[in-house]
Amino acid sequence: MSERKPRTGQSRTTLSDVANHIGVSAITISRALNKPELVSEALRQRIDNAVQLLGYVPNRAARALASAKSHSVVVLVPSLSNTVFVDTLAAIHDTLHPAGYQMLIGDTRYSPQAEEKLLRTYLEYNPDGILITGFDHTPAAQALLQAAAIPTVHMMELAEQGDSPCVGFSQYDSGYALTRFLLDKGYRRIAFLAAQLDPRTLKRGEGYRAALREAGLYQPHRELAEASPSSVGLGSRLLDRLLLQAPDCDAVFCNNDDLALGVLFQCQRRHIAIPQQLAIAGFNGLDASAWSNPSLTTVDTPRYDIGKAAANMLLQLMAGKTPAATRVDLGYQLLARDST
Repeated sequence: MSERKPRTGQSRTTLSDVANHIGVSAITISRALNKPELVSEALRQRIDNAVQLLGYVPNRAARALASAKSHSVVVLVPSLSNTVFVDTLAAIHDTLHPAGYQMLIGDTRYSPQAEEKLLRTYLEYNPDGILITGFDHTPAAQALLQAAAIPTVHMMELAEQGDSPCVGFSQYDSGYALTRFLLDKGYRRIAFLAAQLDPRTLKRGEGYRAALREAGLYQPHRELAEASPSSVGLGSRLLDRLLLQAPDCDAVFCNNDDLALGVLFQCQRRHIAIPQQLAIAGFNGLDASAWSNPSLTTVDTPRYDIGKAAANMLLQLMAGKTPAATRVDLGYQLLARDST
């Protein structure tokens, strides 16, 4: 039977259109697309050619109604440009894609309200699972998650109570550990610079204050925080402000490496010796921190591993299995370098 010409018009190409084009049944086309090993290589090639020629795209909504599965996972992160979350997204893709799942990625811009809107939108696509950053949700978003009854795993933070599946590390403990490290090195006038002010940053600040209070050295005027997005430039500006209100600081704990690099560069402009006059520590262990001069002391966080472990936990939950653990603490590593 000769193959027919593709049809014209603006309506969506259907499975039947592909079947009619090459003269086989729609069931055969469906079988070839879903289980290609069940049809001959020659037929599979003809079908692939027809799919490309006609621009056929499977109707996932219809497939979801038929199978109660959409083969999609919602992934909500605070930023698509922050290396921290880029690494996590890469791990999620590397884990979910081989299992046949597509990612519906949403950028919440560190806003619980934006997160709520994204949840409302993506839940209409009947996702099979959700990967979401942290626990800072609006009451409405909490209600959406509960009503949806979809397997959900929280990333980057650990649940302080309850049994919500989560993969991350203690932001509080890591902030405490870095401050304790600086104290053990002999620094006594330690500042804290922060930006973005998301819950993870705030918990690191709590750890900083706890360590200094234990040592009897906490002084509020050594803290500076801005809700604006973090950047190297902001780090430079925050150092200038810090030196006006607390010029005798001997160390600075920055809530991320971007700020810390900005502080480092501004110290060099102002001819402030590092670490002799001012020690600098960052957070997240970004690649640039190892190559600055001097190299930057930082807390290395397992960004890729968090994405991988969270995605694997979600795969188990979506398959109806019980993970070995639903609260996975992957820890952190303090990297002591030349800046301290």
